[in-house]
Amino acid sequence: MSILPEVLFHKAMDKEPVGIVVHAVGKTGVLHQLTGVIAQHDGDITSVEILDNWPNPARTYFEVVLPDDPEGLVADLRRLTIVRQVEIVKTLDKIYGKRIIIVGGGAQVGQVAIGAVSEADRHNIRGEHISVDTIPLVGEQKLADAVRAVARLPRAKALVMAGALMGGEIEAAVREVRQTGLLVISLNMAGSVPEAADLVVTDPVQAGVMAVMAVAETAKFAVERLKRRVF
Repeated sequence: MSILPEVLFHKAMDKEPVGIVVHAVGKTGVLHQLTGVIAQHDGDITSVEILDNWPNPARTYFEVVLPDDPEGLVADLRRLTIVRQVEIVKTLDKIYGKRIIIVGGGAQVGQVAIGAVSEADRHNIRGEHISVDTIPLVGEQKLADAVRAVARLPRAKALVMAGALMGGEIEAAVREVRQTGLLVISLNMAGSVPEAADLVVTDPVQAGVMAVMAVAETAKFAVERLKRRVF
């Protein structure tokens, strides 16, 4: 009996997460009650997002890996007095998939996005799920904050630094997020950020294309063989 928790853990890890949206009364302690029920079902919460709360009705989105089918968990969640509705939904990974994040100056960001969106379209038609997010920013601290925040974004797989001059605190932020496993591609720009990136690309459209190819399972592209080279 002592090995039962380990058996349940490995059984759960073999399964894909289930998406669950819980509609409840907006009040203090909603998340505590919901996660308690999930824990009783040996659910491993891989992602949680509070979509709405007081003064509106609470809506909480979970992605949970369960050792068994979710029907039992859903039934017990519905028994809570605060719960109004429980929905089983597709996970965000199944819909939006891997995320490419592009930050920097507006003109460069737009050009990188053209390449990334065009390339993502080719792979998504073949069954991939890759989405592209952009944020044009100006200023060293704003850019450094944005870079560090990418490491906290769910499903973010690659970051493209799109600008003409980046260094200082931005370089430090790039080195930090690379330690988390995030791929960083930089345009060939002035400043020290290109020295900190995994890959440097001169053409912004091509940078977007390479970012998508690097994370797509439907492409054969090894960034490790291209590191420290400028394209």
